[in-house]
Amino acid sequence: MCNNVPCEPPEDVPPSWLQLRNFVRALRFPTRWLIIRYIGSGSRSTKEIYEYLIKRGEQLTKSGLYYHLSELKNAGIIEVAGYIEEGGGAPEKVWRLKTKKIVINLLETEEAGD
Repeated sequence: MCNNVPCEPPEDVPPSWLQLRNFVRALRFPTRWLIIRYIGSGSRSTKEIYEYLIKRGEQLTKSGLYYHLSELKNAGIIEVAGYIEEGGGAPEKVWRLKTKKIVINLLETEEAGD
């Protein structure tokens, strides 16, 4: 699957490389960009995000949405802002952007003073 390219990074890559890789993986799908733009400067519930994507023509299951949200969360792009209690089921998550800008320090090293 890696097409003659190592799937794992070398042991000596700087932490900023790993951070950049996580951002690129999280942002490689247009659906995730739609989610980010829809949340914007506010917050949106999982249900609101799902309904918005369906109206935009995205062919997405609810489990597919949860996967996209999870990938964005794991990359540190979005976070849970709160919960909405409805009925007797599990509370619904409300999402917000954790960061609006991605900055990678290309000169970062693990050793202090470099």
